[in-house]
Amino acid sequence: MMTIGGAIGVGLFLGSSVTIRLAGPGVILSYLFSAVIAVIVAYSIAEMAVVHPVAGSFGVYAQTYLNEWSGFAVRATYTFVQIVAIGAEVTAVAIYASMWFPAAPQWICVVVVSVGLIAVNAMQVGNFGEFEYWFAIIKVIAIVAFILLGLGLIFGLGPSQTAGFSNLISRGGFLPHGMKGVWLAMTLTLTSYMGVEIIGITAGEAVQPQKTIPRAMRTVSIRLILFYVLSMIVMLSITPWDRMGSGLTGSPFVLTFAAVGIPFAASIMNLVVITAALSSANTNLYLTSRTLFSLSRDGYAGQALGRLGSNGVPYMALLASAGGMVAAILLAIFAPGQAFLLLYGIAVAGMFFVWMVILLAHLAFRRSLGRARIASLPIHLPFSPYAQIIALAGLAAIAVSTFYVEGLEYSFPSFVPFLLVITAFYWTLKQRIRGRRGR
Repeated sequence: MMTIGGAIGVGLFLGSSVTIRLAGPGVILSYLFSAVIAVIVAYSIAEMAVVHPVAGSFGVYAQTYLNEWSGFAVRATYTFVQIVAIGAEVTAVAIYASMWFPAAPQWICVVVVSVGLIAVNAMQVGNFGEFEYWFAIIKVIAIVAFILLGLGLIFGLGPSQTAGFSNLISRGGFLPHGMKGVWLAMTLTLTSYMGVEIIGITAGEAVQPQKTIPRAMRTVSIRLILFYVLSMIVMLSITPWDRMGSGLTGSPFVLTFAAVGIPFAASIMNLVVITAALSSANTNLYLTSRTLFSLSRDGYAGQALGRLGSNGVPYMALLASAGGMVAAILLAIFAPGQAFLLLYGIAVAGMFFVWMVILLAHLAFRRSLGRARIASLPIHLPFSPYAQIIALAGLAAIAVSTFYVEGLEYSFPSFVPFLLVITAFYWTLKQRIRGRRGR
């Protein structure tokens, strides 16, 4: 449930407005093609997690099977991505809230939400997994309810006339922008599956990883694909695509219910998507602060980030993790119309890098274990190593395609300097460690 909750977030609830604009009804194919890459990554990390159910997950795998730099870089990048994602998520809350408070400046909502989340994380947190479990359930129930109600409307069970599936092929056809639109939409539909790697992060705390990890990965992959594809089919059948992909002014899920006239349905769905965004931001803030704390204790970050308060909370790491919120506030003041995509775009580039490192580590992992040991694992990635190679090529090509998507043009150029900085930091740190050993 935590993996599903991590994967179902603003990429689906808000980002789908951009993908619909790019591909029209063809976005359904974008989600299906993206699912192929996501499943390959998911099974790759599941194989490694079964053999190495450790804290640190893919950072440890990269360090073990590739090199120390990749192990450090992937952990630093993942931390950076989560910090930026927090900013994107609080920005999404402000966009959703504009449905009820259209005259309120976006930055005010971002500030209020950010302060609230920091205050919650500054308190002593108990049973965090249980807390997020229930928030994940809210997301799942909302999507299932959306699909069921939508199917009812499609087949004439609602207050309006039968919707049918004609909207999928009218207004320019199923592919109004051709396969080019389907491909460009994958720059964002792929990110809707980003979160499946959480199964590896939590593997170190699984009681029976040989059983629970394979089962969780299979069910998560199937459910996510069904949720996304069915949601898109329902949404685009009820409301013409060209009425929903006009911009980041609200969630298409909310706009769909508003269009069909079900009383209070739009407001209820808006409350759900706000809850979902708050949940994602809260989880990322918690995980990022603890990751920074861990990096500090291992000597990869400043000592201040490794200090604990009297209630066991790493306050300095928490404040550092709020950097994405500060960026969101500044963007909400100076560029409110572009804030979400600017933040989300940087996170997209970082996650592409993380997934590519996971795939490269898995290729080395398979070579290291050999065929006999691989055959004995309870979960297998079919068509290896060709599957990983196809996924790597797909990720690289999609990363290049961000140059041609409005709002994502700076995703890759923004990430490259970051990678150079952390690489320089890594080598400087290595030289210091060698100098100390030489003494």
